[in-house]
Amino acid sequence: MRPKKPETTGEGDLFRARLDQIVNLRHELVQLGGKIDWDWIDREIAPLYSDKGRPGIETRFVIGLLLLKHIYGLSDEGVCERWVYDPYFQHFTGFEFFQHEFPHERSDLSHWRKRLGDKLELVLAESLRVAHEAGALRTRDLKRVTVDTTVQPKAITFPTDAKLVHAAIKGLNRLAREHGVRLRQSYLRIAKQAAMMAGRYAHAKQFKRHRRQLRSLRIRLGRLIRDIRRKIAGQDELEAAFEQALSRAAQIRSQEQRQRGYKLYSFHAPEVECIGKGKASAPYEFGVKASIVTTNARAPGGQFVLHAKALPGNPYDGHTLGHVIDATEKLTGCGIERAYVDKGYRGHTATNPRRVFISGQKRGVFGVSNANSGAALPSSL
Repeated sequence: MRPKKPETTGEGDLFRARLDQIVNLRHELVQLGGKIDWDWIDREIAPLYSDKGRPGIETRFVIGLLLLKHIYGLSDEGVCERWVYDPYFQHFTGFEFFQHEFPHERSDLSHWRKRLGDKLELVLAESLRVAHEAGALRTRDLKRVTVDTTVQPKAITFPTDAKLVHAAIKGLNRLAREHGVRLRQSYLRIAKQAAMMAGRYAHAKQFKRHRRQLRSLRIRLGRLIRDIRRKIAGQDELEAAFEQALSRAAQIRSQEQRQRGYKLYSFHAPEVECIGKGKASAPYEFGVKASIVTTNARAPGGQFVLHAKALPGNPYDGHTLGHVIDATEKLTGCGIERAYVDKGYRGHTATNPRRVFISGQKRGVFGVSNANSGAALPSSL
């Protein structure tokens, strides 16, 4: 249900201190909180809520925490801990009186980010509007941009085969408990022991024993998959609930080391891919490719991120450039005259290729002819 708007009376309290009497009204967080259009953000996020249920968390409180987290480089736990004793954080998130306890759970931030989804561009658009209004970002700074891709790392461990099979067994058991499916055998204790021994044998370079434990894990996972399919056969709701989990488990059971093509690197995060970086320090990373667009020249307020987009499926950089430029122009409301990219964008599909400048390429640079330079040719020629 849509959250209720906090009521501000403007009156004092005998037992509580007002934040506007504690903080310095010239502080940057106080001024930034006054410039952001919180009502507009709340109206844009309103369609994400249902008409029934418990009222959600206040939009200004959650959006303010997300902004503070990125401004000061804090984790979810760090920003919640600092909020309790920092009056500027509480004033920025819309509170009228000083609070001695955090009003919500830390996990609410994670749940709210999942709810926000693609609406995260609203926060970026509002930050650019505030920067432009304050003079930190000029219109001409939006016309020349730098586009590049990077890897957004995911919080997964190194995906060994034994660990993935063990994770699939645990995931299927957890899902079976949630839906009340009674299994013939869970294989949790056996799978844990086999995964542990597989890691030890691999570390000791005893690969024949390692493969034996891995084979045992795959046999147990196959039995578990077949048992669940027998128990849920003919029940449409259960089949729909187990469809994704069973397909992931079957993929993990069948895939081999160094196989080409699609591979699953995490049971709980199937979007994770192995993306090559081409660097000696980090030859590859596990995550999702992301495109970042920044201002090319330094604006009065510094460098600004104009657009950010996740690119699942690890597409070729050049094939994403046209869509990224169009999305950036839509977000900023300003046409892009020049886009500077690296050599990974060669063969791009941008609408206007003349405005794309690839690193290392020469445009309109020709040698000066001897006749125009006025230099006399040697007599030997």
